[in-house]
Amino acid sequence: MTQSAPVCPNLKPGDVIGDFTLVSREPVSEIDGEALVFSHSPSGAGLLWLANSDNNRAFSIAFKTPPTNDTGVFHILEHSVLDGSDKYPVKEPFVNLLKSSMQTFLNAMTFPDKTMYPVASTNVADLENLMDVYLDAVFHPALYRKPHIFEQEGWHYELESPDAPLTYNGVVFNEMKGALSDPDDVLFMHLKRQLFPDTCYAFESGGNPVAIPELTYEEFCDTHARHYQLANSHTVLYGDLDIERELAFLGERFSAVSHESVGAPNALEFQEAVSPDPVEVPLSTSAENRCVGVGYVLGTSKDRERVLAADVLIDALMGSNEAPLKRAILDAGLGDDVFAYLIDGVAQPMVIFELKGAKPKVAGQFKELLESTCKGIAEAGVPADRLEASLAQAEFNLREADFGYPDGVGLAICSMNSWLYDEGDPLSFVRYEAACEDLENSLGLGVFDKLLRELVVDNPHQALVTVEPQEETAAAQEAQRLAQLKETLSHEELEKISCDMAELKAEQARPDNPEDVARLPHLSIADIAAAPALPLAEKVEAPYPCYSYDLETHHIDYSYLYFDLERVGWGELPYVTVLCSLLGKLDTRQHTAAELDTLLESQLGSFSTFVEVYGDARTPLKVAKPKLVVGAASLSEKVSYLATLPCEVCCETIFGDTEKIRAILVQQRIAMEQSYVNAGHAAALARCGSYFSCASKATEALRGIDYYKFLVSLLDNFDRRASSLCEILRNLQGRIFKGDGLECSFAGAPGDLERYWEAAGDLGLANDGHPTAPQLQVPEPTVAREGFTVPANVCFVAQMAAGSLMPNNQHTSYNGAWIVASKALNYGYLWNEVRVLGGAYGSGFNCAPSSLLGFYSYRDPAVDPTLAAYAKAGQWLASWDPTQEDLEGFIVSSVAGLDAPQKPRTAMRQCDSLRFSHRPANWRHQVRDEVLAASIDTVRSLASSLSGVPECGGVCVIGGRDQLDASQAGIEVQPLV
Repeated sequence: MTQSAPVCPNLKPGDVIGDFTLVSREPVSEIDGEALVFSHSPSGAGLLWLANSDNNRAFSIAFKTPPTNDTGVFHILEHSVLDGSDKYPVKEPFVNLLKSSMQTFLNAMTFPDKTMYPVASTNVADLENLMDVYLDAVFHPALYRKPHIFEQEGWHYELESPDAPLTYNGVVFNEMKGALSDPDDVLFMHLKRQLFPDTCYAFESGGNPVAIPELTYEEFCDTHARHYQLANSHTVLYGDLDIERELAFLGERFSAVSHESVGAPNALEFQEAVSPDPVEVPLSTSAENRCVGVGYVLGTSKDRERVLAADVLIDALMGSNEAPLKRAILDAGLGDDVFAYLIDGVAQPMVIFELKGAKPKVAGQFKELLESTCKGIAEAGVPADRLEASLAQAEFNLREADFGYPDGVGLAICSMNSWLYDEGDPLSFVRYEAACEDLENSLGLGVFDKLLRELVVDNPHQALVTVEPQEETAAAQEAQRLAQLKETLSHEELEKISCDMAELKAEQARPDNPEDVARLPHLSIADIAAAPALPLAEKVEAPYPCYSYDLETHHIDYSYLYFDLERVGWGELPYVTVLCSLLGKLDTRQHTAAELDTLLESQLGSFSTFVEVYGDARTPLKVAKPKLVVGAASLSEKVSYLATLPCEVCCETIFGDTEKIRAILVQQRIAMEQSYVNAGHAAALARCGSYFSCASKATEALRGIDYYKFLVSLLDNFDRRASSLCEILRNLQGRIFKGDGLECSFAGAPGDLERYWEAAGDLGLANDGHPTAPQLQVPEPTVAREGFTVPANVCFVAQMAAGSLMPNNQHTSYNGAWIVASKALNYGYLWNEVRVLGGAYGSGFNCAPSSLLGFYSYRDPAVDPTLAAYAKAGQWLASWDPTQEDLEGFIVSSVAGLDAPQKPRTAMRQCDSLRFSHRPANWRHQVRDEVLAASIDTVRSLASSLSGVPECGGVCVIGGRDQLDASQAGIEVQPLV
């Protein structure tokens, strides 16, 4: 957030600006600014301006969109409205904006009961361009006159020949096949169905692949007409804006929207309390993915303090393995892991308790244990120290406001958590200070004990669902249904399917009319502001090398300790990851694990240990420099704990409780397996990097597929290896946590660095008078073509090569022109070839500074067509012939990515990485200059490197068995999960 600034001091409630009337204005300390609520007089639509001095400005328009079936119509509409409009009749203006905007956020989101279209930019003209395109898209989309948009984004039949199998394709169809391969998503979908059988929450707003083909084009168009109306909308503006200018801008566009009634939008109903019988849901997944969920409805979204209290309560009881409720369930041995989460942003918030890796037939036992344990805790009183710690953690997270995207976008989403259900209240979930204060004052008064009884023990609104693994795959079931359908179709109907498919492919391949493209707003290089100042790192006097960053942290202090790992052997690297996984979760010499957990949460806002591997810019592929990183943050007033607690955890943890160690590692295995199903492209790309780079190979041993295999083997033989594991961990602890080779970085409030070192002293670390020589020898990387099967109905396809290793390659060093080339490839070639034509949910290309050239796809229906598209990328880039305006657009968007505002911890880590990799502190500015200097010829010249990827590159595919078996790409397939 930014410092507050007075806005429109003379504007008062009742004042009119064009078609907008100011309804209320009030200070909001949480955003260092004010909230002004307007009403659009002709339509009654509400508009909220969260006004402060933040130059990362944002806009969002949202519509209430409660589904009445599982066809995913609102999800398909979210995609489809961005495929052309009356004013901008190009095929995909969304993609054109990604090519040429300075946006810091540009996306759309489908929620269970609403659809949002948020954008953000640091450039006012650019923000208005984005607003203009989005408003025309949502209110005047091309989908009414172009049915192929529905077919492309939603679903269509495909039939390659009369003898070929009939199949489905479509972007949302394939996306949801991937999403509903995840047992957690399936569990949540069915819990909602049981808890809210008479409301929109009974349906999957994203769409169930079984039901998506039931959606007709006519229903699709009718649904848009009834819901995308001004009267059904909520608009949010954020940041440092000229409000009179922006209201005039919006008023002009709102005035072009018809207010004629075309039918009422779907109602958002309230669910009376229900307690349905338990249900079992079959899913094609491995036996260890069985999961059980118990859901409890909390109340309504109008009670912000109750929602926050429930969040605090759930963290106090379930936030770690040492939390009392989680510990009781883990000790019962009903499954491998258990966790709980709060779902807000819906009319009736709910709390879900999920047992992962559940044993067969334990659902009833799990629910009984959960409720009896909660009853006992409520009678004895929720431990006060746990509540205090969880409340402190919640307040820290709210103050830090690290949404993962611009503040304005996050706050727009927060505003809808109440505004959608209460037209007079857009601020309940934006504010938090008063609620936190009230909860702090309620500690010791039995408020949380009462809430626990109401939420779990005596709650009449609850449901119990088990996801039960089965062998038959969803792909086989789908193929059987389509085969049966095909048998019923006449020759003429099959011919029509083939013709329709050909027409769709032709339309997808058709280039936009240059005159239509010219209508799109755009920025030029002249619109780019001066480069933002780089974070300043000052080396300060301290017991160890320490770099202090001059960053605005809003009274939060951040520290990073980097411990060198060059004296760790190659075979020991996986054990270092195990070590990191356990720190903060076991007893230390001063505290039990439960005491430590409470202490960390109450005094630190965050604490983590992990390994980062750095390369060397001088020899990018040959060097691996791993460091164990200890990251922590605290409020300014708790800096003494920031200085002392992390090193207690690192140096004094006791490795002896093997059952706790086993439980933690099982939880890690489950999380890794879930990541392969949900986001396998990240693991596939990382695996490909290990075929060429020593740093990537070390990373693979530390947290990639190699580490996962090590972890599975360790757990399979845990009883035999537990004693030696503890000894190895103690040995590593003694060798790693020393002052030799330690570097530190810090950012915080003025004066806090001095207070940090006063409390820290020498951090309690010993120094070796005669340190041993480096031991780490990374094996030579070797190229491979690998496939790993996971329980999924889609795949993730990665291919990579090292440009510097290609024969006769002239581009052996990194240049900012690669960023421009990546933008051109992603939005000029891969989007159409892999997403639009191929049906994958996503695809991309990136060139890393180490010269690694990597392609990936996300939730992809097939392997070989995607690899074929990658193979032609070099040819496409060699013949790339943009206009000067197009080139400048790619340069503008590339610079915007480099200039995007960063949160303090991100800026610190990035600067530390440059130092460890032997890059100059101004390296990003050097790359920025190279981007600005890029020409068409410069970008085209990179095509020769791309053309070498198929011949010199490696391939890694993570996906379903059916997709990998269908590939003819010479991939060696092995089971993973």
